[in-house]
Amino acid sequence: METDADTEPTVGEAVVDCLLDHGIDVAFGIPGKQTLPLNRAVADRDARFVVARHETAVTHQAWGYAETSPPGAMAATVVVPGPGDMNAMNGLKNALNDNVPLLHLAVETEREVRGGDGIHETPPETYDTVVKENVLVESPAGAVAAVADAIRVAREAPQGPVRVGIPKDVLASRTPQATPPDRKPAAPPAPTTAAVDAAADRLREADAPVVLAGGGVRRAGAPDRLREVAERLDAPVVTTYKGKGVLSERHPLSAGVLCGGASTELRELLANADVGLVVGSDLDAVSTAKWSVSMPETLVHVTLDGDDVGFGYEADLGVVADADRFLRTLSGRLEGHRAGVAEDGAGAARAASVREADRERFAAVTADRDADAPARSVEVLDEIRAALPAETVVTADAGGFRLWTLVSFPASGPSAYVNPGSWATMGTGLPSAMGAKLATPDRDVVALTGDGGLMMCVHELHTLAAENIDVTVVALNNDDYAIISEEAARTHDLPDQAYGWAETGLDLVSVAAGMGVHAERVDDIGGVGDAVAAAREHDGPALVEVVTDPAEPQASEWMTRDR
Repeated sequence: METDADTEPTVGEAVVDCLLDHGIDVAFGIPGKQTLPLNRAVADRDARFVVARHETAVTHQAWGYAETSPPGAMAATVVVPGPGDMNAMNGLKNALNDNVPLLHLAVETEREVRGGDGIHETPPETYDTVVKENVLVESPAGAVAAVADAIRVAREAPQGPVRVGIPKDVLASRTPQATPPDRKPAAPPAPTTAAVDAAADRLREADAPVVLAGGGVRRAGAPDRLREVAERLDAPVVTTYKGKGVLSERHPLSAGVLCGGASTELRELLANADVGLVVGSDLDAVSTAKWSVSMPETLVHVTLDGDDVGFGYEADLGVVADADRFLRTLSGRLEGHRAGVAEDGAGAARAASVREADRERFAAVTADRDADAPARSVEVLDEIRAALPAETVVTADAGGFRLWTLVSFPASGPSAYVNPGSWATMGTGLPSAMGAKLATPDRDVVALTGDGGLMMCVHELHTLAAENIDVTVVALNNDDYAIISEEAARTHDLPDQAYGWAETGLDLVSVAAGMGVHAERVDDIGGVGDAVAAAREHDGPALVEVVTDPAEPQASEWMTRDR
């Protein structure tokens, strides 16, 4: 005779239903015996579980999903205890630094053996410092309530990854679940009227204002408000690593990215401005070269965390507020101020001067190449950009080529460009592109990576093929950790290409083909555009390997040298 206990859903089923109720229908992970109650529930419902080849990729996949989605939209990750959980920590920390929401479901060791060195057992508190919040489900009846609250916390400003540890025996049980409260994410902090008025007064009086926009503008969904403010101020816009794309880099007020490869001219633009509006950035040590970049004489700093104000730079006015709420109110205060001069005003001319100086530097690095030497990153990136529609979503890995990408590859919008911020971990380009494609299935998605970054996640080429995720991977292969080799030779007197593989070159086409991905190798700059266009049009995942010069100048040195 069937009892109520037999018809009660398992906790795993109730958890998946909770995810779906909160708009989360994609999960990335690797199944294990511990996760099977969840996997069974996903398989029975209208949800997708992407089986990765290594847990280092799953959190980067979920990160890329959120980065290309509307604010608050996110995916889940599912891992086994111990090794699986620890492998995923790198991506959790990356998401934490970038304030990107995701729900990390970690299946814990069974309660009855916890503390007895059960298989894969690690103390749950191991993960406290790599997530926004770390929750351990102790009572089987509270699992759904814990998951629902974790989703709220992940989406609440400042957003971030939340880990929920659920023991395997809890997931398989048929314990009736407590009904979670109907709690929504709290509204992000609004600025006071006095703070906005004070900021508007300073900015109206400026002769040469500048805006420095960070990832907080992106996360708050504030790019349109940013553009309005910049146009009303006739102020050039510089972005951080995470802010790249929050103003289209085709806009006349776009001046570039403050990063390790930022040019002398861009740095001078910031230093020579009389008033600077910093919004959505903590002015971290990576973007500011350990706070060595000179900022404007007067600084208005808007951020979600009051501890950021005054940490690296003194602010004349610090405002703790959400970027969208601040910019929306400020835009109203500035209505009519210098309106309509974005195309031909002084601010647009200042931004154009920086862009022109940068283009001259790009041309010089190409002209400096020997005719028989492999192509250099900046010219390859130019060919790639020309071959892609403006709306293409581009994810960029970390590594030496990324600095050239940041400064020379125009991003067309906030959801069209993804790269890691201050965590700067390699191996993100391919997995984040996979997440981006699932989040934006109607858009072309291209992963830009180097051979170094790709080899840290090369296993995910097989996931691309197995899951038939239509992503184009463009791998710039110089057979070297070139950014390290250059520094080693320049400052430590080690031989050129000390950390390269000139004698054991890597054939990425063979690797990709062996995993079921269509692939092509390009040795000449003239063939890059056609190869990328063909790969984009290919029905299914594809890879283009482009041979590049391991001895090319690094952006951090070239863009600040005397012209």
